[in-house]
Amino acid sequence: MCWAEWRGAWRGTSCRLRKSGLASFRMKPKLLSTLPGYTAARFSADALAGLTVAMVALPLSIAIAIASGADPAKGLVTAIIGGFLISLLGGSRVQIGGPTGAFIVVVYSVIAKYGYDGLVLATLMAGVILVVAGLLRAGNLIALVPEAVVNGFTIGIAVIIASSQLKDFLGLSGAAMPAEFVAKLEALWAARSTLNPTALAIGLAALILIVLLRRLFPRFPGLIFAMAGVSAAIALWHLPVDTIASRYGELPASLPSLALPAITLALLTELLPSALVIAFLAAIESLLSAMVADRMIEGSHRPNAEVSAQGWANIGSALFGGLPATGAIARTATNVRAGGATPVAGMVHALVILLVMLLAAPLAGYLAMPALAALLLTTAWNMSEPHKWRDYWSSPLGDRVLLLLTLVLTVLADLTVAIGVGVALGLALRLHEGGQQAEDWHIPER
Repeated sequence: MCWAEWRGAWRGTSCRLRKSGLASFRMKPKLLSTLPGYTAARFSADALAGLTVAMVALPLSIAIAIASGADPAKGLVTAIIGGFLISLLGGSRVQIGGPTGAFIVVVYSVIAKYGYDGLVLATLMAGVILVVAGLLRAGNLIALVPEAVVNGFTIGIAVIIASSQLKDFLGLSGAAMPAEFVAKLEALWAARSTLNPTALAIGLAALILIVLLRRLFPRFPGLIFAMAGVSAAIALWHLPVDTIASRYGELPASLPSLALPAITLALLTELLPSALVIAFLAAIESLLSAMVADRMIEGSHRPNAEVSAQGWANIGSALFGGLPATGAIARTATNVRAGGATPVAGMVHALVILLVMLLAAPLAGYLAMPALAALLLTTAWNMSEPHKWRDYWSSPLGDRVLLLLTLVLTVLADLTVAIGVGVALGLALRLHEGGQQAEDWHIPER
């Protein structure tokens, strides 16, 4: 295609995006749009929703941090700083932000290669990239990423998360598991003789409780009761099962000090690919979450404001030594079901987690490692969206190949490679199929 054709295609795509209501060039945070006419009754509803989401986010943030190779407190810092800024500056009324399972793979690999300071710098870089992307209105372009690519690497990430939790779920002992998927399976098989039946029983009990309470009482924060129940049983009966405190020590009862990571040109160059992946994942997941929330509340979000907010949230999280942050679909849906209707609910959620950290940090040390593994196993299952597998398999052949290729590359190769190959091949397929031109593309219904 010549330049004129591409320019015309972009203009046509931009027009359709604006008409669809999924893309607005406005950068104004939704908080400023919801404050006029805000009432005490509305605040009560938002505060209750924020409290409910905080009870879900608290153990999940800790579990994601541990699975990412970081200490548990980093997950809480991310939920507090990142979650507050995403709600304060974001383009969605009900988005809840914090650490998510989608980042586990890339965070783990960055920490393994560059140490935790390297991750902080990569997160800071990703934040700057996202702020610039929001200013350049890149939120409109994210919607054009092939849906099969998003589905493929999401399922791939779910597979990696699930495999990484088997060691704690089964109570296996021995050396740390390797990062590579096949090598990890081999190490798990080699350690099978060290299985701890008590740990497995605790993990199964937590898994069953999480699933049952979620199905029987979907609006009730059953997750925190499931985790607290099995952890209390371990403490009362002195069961031989690892807890957060026994493995990592007590959680700190305060936020860390504001600090800049060490910055060198060589390190910036080395970390740029990881920063780009973090920025891409943050933008994709936050906009997918905002789209889901739009359908639930029959509203519309501001994509460029949302992308920019993810940038500021990641900058803030990095400056306090936290993990990458983004909008979380499950926590956002919990917020809507609990009655949250404005960004105030998300801000309350972050403040409640901060209050728990300040006043009750030692209690979190009793959380059992097999129970946290069970929590992440259910998270991985939900991420893979099994109710959509039948639809994936009945989709056109090109989409199926693209999904499977992205999935396999995510699991067996590298997330950066999977995203790059998937997006490039997806765009090529769109142009090749039936001679379809760029101006005929449409926004995937996610």
